[in-house]
Amino acid sequence: MTIVSETPRANSRPASIPLRYAVRELRGGLRGFYVFIACIALGVMTISGVGSVAASLGDGLARQGRTLLGGDVAFSLFQREAKPEEIDFLRSRGKVSSIASLRGMARTADGRLALVEIKAVDGAYPMLGQLSLEPDMPIADLLAERDGAFGVAADQTLLTRLDLKLGDRVNVGSATFEIRSIDNGEPDKLAGGLGFAPRFLISETGLRATQLLQPGSLVRWTYRVKLPDDASNGGNATRLVDDTRQALPHAGWEIRDRDNASPQLERTISRFTQFLTLVGLAALLVGGVGVANAVKSHIDRRRDVIATFKAVGATGRDVFAIYLTQVIVLAVIGSIIGLAAGAALPFVIVDLFGKVLPLPVEPALHPDELALSLVYGLLTALAFGLWPLGRVHDVPVAALFRETVSSVWHRPRWRYLLSMAGVVAFLIAVIIGLAYDKRVAAIFVASAIAVFILLRGIAAALMALARRAPRSRITMLRLAVTNIYRPGALTPSVVMSLGLGLAVLVTITQIDGNLRRQFMAALPEHAPSFYFIDIPSTEADRFAAFLKQTAPGSTVEEVPMLRGRIVAARGVRAEDLHPTTDSEWVLQSDRGLSSTGEIPKGSKIVEGRWWGAGYNGPPLVSIEKKIADGLKLKLGDEIVVNVLGRDISAKIGNMRTIDWQGLGINFVLVFSPNAFRGAPHTHIATLTEAHPDPAGDAAIVKSVATAFPMVTSVRVREALETIGTVVTNLVLAIRGASAITLVSAVLVLGGALAAGHRHRVYDAVILKTLGATRGRLLGAYALEYLLIGLATAIFGVVTGSVAGWLIVTRLMTLSFVWQAGSAAAVVASALIVTVGLGLAGTLLALNQKPAAVLRNL
Repeated sequence: MTIVSETPRANSRPASIPLRYAVRELRGGLRGFYVFIACIALGVMTISGVGSVAASLGDGLARQGRTLLGGDVAFSLFQREAKPEEIDFLRSRGKVSSIASLRGMARTADGRLALVEIKAVDGAYPMLGQLSLEPDMPIADLLAERDGAFGVAADQTLLTRLDLKLGDRVNVGSATFEIRSIDNGEPDKLAGGLGFAPRFLISETGLRATQLLQPGSLVRWTYRVKLPDDASNGGNATRLVDDTRQALPHAGWEIRDRDNASPQLERTISRFTQFLTLVGLAALLVGGVGVANAVKSHIDRRRDVIATFKAVGATGRDVFAIYLTQVIVLAVIGSIIGLAAGAALPFVIVDLFGKVLPLPVEPALHPDELALSLVYGLLTALAFGLWPLGRVHDVPVAALFRETVSSVWHRPRWRYLLSMAGVVAFLIAVIIGLAYDKRVAAIFVASAIAVFILLRGIAAALMALARRAPRSRITMLRLAVTNIYRPGALTPSVVMSLGLGLAVLVTITQIDGNLRRQFMAALPEHAPSFYFIDIPSTEADRFAAFLKQTAPGSTVEEVPMLRGRIVAARGVRAEDLHPTTDSEWVLQSDRGLSSTGEIPKGSKIVEGRWWGAGYNGPPLVSIEKKIADGLKLKLGDEIVVNVLGRDISAKIGNMRTIDWQGLGINFVLVFSPNAFRGAPHTHIATLTEAHPDPAGDAAIVKSVATAFPMVTSVRVREALETIGTVVTNLVLAIRGASAITLVSAVLVLGGALAAGHRHRVYDAVILKTLGATRGRLLGAYALEYLLIGLATAIFGVVTGSVAGWLIVTRLMTLSFVWQAGSAAAVVASALIVTVGLGLAGTLLALNQKPAAVLRNL
């Protein structure tokens, strides 16, 4: 039966012919396509797994939004309590529970000290969810005052750090607290954000007894409103927010509702999901090289079949349709495998780690995420498969009558090139169009295209260099160099297969090393050892003198500090400003503010002029340059901030660049000295020691806690270690996802070497017939793989280092130090993998009997 003689049945369509012939060819098995399927499956699994986990987490946050928030709507104020009329308004709409959050110092009877995150609650807490205590008890009994001490539920970390047990007592400020239970979890903990110290859960009465609530103290007051059960839907919550803003327009609330319980967490999840999705796309792109290699190898093996099709009347377009259908079928098979694994990931995570997960993951199937992953898999297979597929159109019938060891391939016809360009354009549009941060996605796409072009250029340059190299008298070296540029050489396949994976790996290791160095290594030179917060303004001078006396030779810096929110700029409300992605954070909550007549240390004026110490005119503000650019602000524009319930306007007098890495005191917004005159505030101070040591640090903390119990001491080293732990956990997740990219690269490399096996067999047989020994052939091939692997590794190190430098310095705004050790490890690993896999295939080729091969020449 031939293609031209087979008549379609009445109820069948001619379009089904390519599918029938494609399936017939696949009946013989999937030999040569295992790498194809594995690469597509790995990439699709990563993307669908990340998307499914993120969607499950989003569902959990949405379903438990009321519990995580502690009510239907939360109204927050910084540095001041709500006024009676404000609380009365909220109580008129529902049940209200108030919470105060701040930091303090816990002190044992023998003088041991620890920073704690204080959370003071009222009798209505928690309105939703359950407080996990050990031992469990009513919250009224837990927090009540008995025998001169208030009750507290403390984090186990605090008990371990201060060697305490249940029933022991500690002092915070002027009050004494008895540890009555261990705080194992609060239903609203996620809404509070990242904590830098152990939790210390007390009553509001206990907090007031500490005397930490001084004018201007850095305390956040949050008022949760629980609507009646018959009115607790999203629409009523939105109406409450609108009514509150209309009735109390100058209160300065930070408002969150049940659908936005933890906006910072949701933004972090979205960004992290996008990053991991891009890593998955990188794995797919690496796998795309494997797709191209597999399709090219398959077409090469089927040249006689293609020629037969054409000999019996099939057109080039018919043959293209048959093999295109095969590629689509195989891509669907690989995608289904990846989708099954990715869809199962949320269920596996909850089953294995559900009890220890701090986040509410609701495992479920998410068809939209799975469909998107399937689209990515199919588009990648087509983008990389159309080039070799387009060449089948011009396979001559003469190929049926002679065996070719290597074939001369030409550029596909324009119609196939245009089809490939359309698929690539659509893939790029999907990647960028559906991204959370389109700028990052566009950078990823541009980088991927640049890397592929560079890899192709590296392969061509390496072949050209080998072609022009002087002929060596050493036989093995001469054969190795010749193999690099001979017809059908493996150089392009190996470089393309391994290069992108190595570049991604080096990028991750450079970022990882620099983050660890930033947060876990030694502090920057002249960095402060301590921050001291909540210094009463009336005690600021005495406190500074006390520090200089306690730590002679140290440098003390102190400035006034308030908290405020930007509510408008250049005449536009904050919610309508549309800032850039890297500057939107400045509008999302209260920010530290200061006023001074001197240029802050670590700042440099880049636009405008500083107002000077004696300035007494209209309020002016100095803003950090990058933030000003992100908000589209210029000199002379007006900024309105809400401080302690009052809107204060100031014009931009100058812009600064800030050295944040010095860890000194600095603020995005610094106002002229008269801007907050008369406003209650506290001071913040730093202490920079000439020769810090643990014993001296402990003595300083103890002295400050004794003389100024209301002042909170923060060790810079401990804060950085806390951040470093979080960053390390994030990097571990990135490493895991990036490992998939590396696995794809190794699979593609193995597939490329397997595709060249036929040529290796012919080479080995001819050379052995001419007298080459097994040892010389092994040595020549090892040298060939070593040279190609070394060139690819060098490219990966250079490209990955540049990418890591750009990410660390531009996106993370941190300093960058090249991690030579990790780069060397990547080079060594690349050489071992390339030479190892290459020699494994070579040994199989050398084991072929010459007679069987020579008979077919």
